[in-house]
Amino acid sequence: MTSSGNARDNSTHKKPKGERGLLAGIKVIDLTSVVIGPLCTQILADHGAEVIKVESPEGDVGRHLGGRGRSPGMAPKFLHLNRNKRSICLDLKHPQGHAALLRLLKDADVMTWNVRPNSMARMNLSYDEVRAVKPDIIYCGMFGFGQDGRYAEKPAYDPVVQGSAGVAGLIARAQGEPRYLPYVLADRTGGLIAVQMIAMALFNRERTGEGQSIEVPMFENMATQVMTEHLYNRTYVAAPGEPEGQTGDPRLVSPHYTPEKTADGYFSLSANTNAQVFPLFDAIGRPELKNDPRFNTVAARFANTAEYFSIRSEGMRQHSTAWWLEYCEKHDIPAAPYHTLETLIDDPHMADVGFFVKREHPTEGTIIDLKPANTLSGGARENWLPAPHLGEQTEEILREAGYSAAEIAAMVAAGAARLPAAR
Repeated sequence: MTSSGNARDNSTHKKPKGERGLLAGIKVIDLTSVVIGPLCTQILADHGAEVIKVESPEGDVGRHLGGRGRSPGMAPKFLHLNRNKRSICLDLKHPQGHAALLRLLKDADVMTWNVRPNSMARMNLSYDEVRAVKPDIIYCGMFGFGQDGRYAEKPAYDPVVQGSAGVAGLIARAQGEPRYLPYVLADRTGGLIAVQMIAMALFNRERTGEGQSIEVPMFENMATQVMTEHLYNRTYVAAPGEPEGQTGDPRLVSPHYTPEKTADGYFSLSANTNAQVFPLFDAIGRPELKNDPRFNTVAARFANTAEYFSIRSEGMRQHSTAWWLEYCEKHDIPAAPYHTLETLIDDPHMADVGFFVKREHPTEGTIIDLKPANTLSGGARENWLPAPHLGEQTEEILREAGYSAAEIAAMVAAGAARLPAAR
């Protein structure tokens, strides 16, 4: 990378011996909990970053969500979102706990948090206060709503954002009743976007030496995803006397936009071009549709979405799922099995790529972990760290920060820090 007069000294960010991953040497102080923040920092950790998970004495509430753990505070979802991290338990309301966090920040690269900004200010952890300790810190907050609007201080969880950003309304348009997707979509979308923003900020810091304050509001990010798909003809401002354009991509809000039902089950299909659609017309016994002006081009099928989907769906029921999958493969039509949560675990492609990985957790026994989906030629981290118990590495991390055994004991006695519970 080209150096400049303002660029940071890369000598302090060498990869530790024996470590790989593009983010090896990057230190993240992670104050997040539940899903949005832990997903973000898990991705950073999977690619080599050192992530120190700072937890309150009550611990991440995510420790108790998403299934019952074999040990207290080790719920399945927590295991999946907090691998490759170390946990330190500090009471940030206690002066000594707060001071310890600031000491950890002195050689950190990134700090992540996902409470409302006014809560960070009350804890004396605003951007200005943190960068006074570490001027080039990447300070990334993930929260409900952008700070320039009237919702700025509202609390938010995934259902609140799915409802307010139009996701539940899309389900209502397609199926008649609003509901939330059975998946924390807004949290996970926000976490992925936070990774992008942090990566860009780190890249800019390498060039300029400058830190950044990053705000990732769930509401605006989810609304962006929904409306780039469904603002549709409302994109164009109506001229005087002209009716407002239609919202909602008719293909995606169609009640027929579902897995295709076959003679004995379902399969997943997406056919768009004539080269993909015309063989389907042959297979359902309707070859004449290839010359029908309603369906003989991509634009025509789009204009007649409801009728096209209805005809196609009816025809799919003539053959079995296995027949259709073989036929689609023969004609290079995008198709794949329809899976339930249970059958996905046994998908042969997933076995080929080693997606579901059995690992030994020190306290939870053999668990099924998920391989990172994306790869980089520079390699991934070499050492897998199991999701930690609350405060499991408190003493270790404090020692690394320069605290003596006596100082650590005093902090624990004062309630400023907490060691892991005996197991």
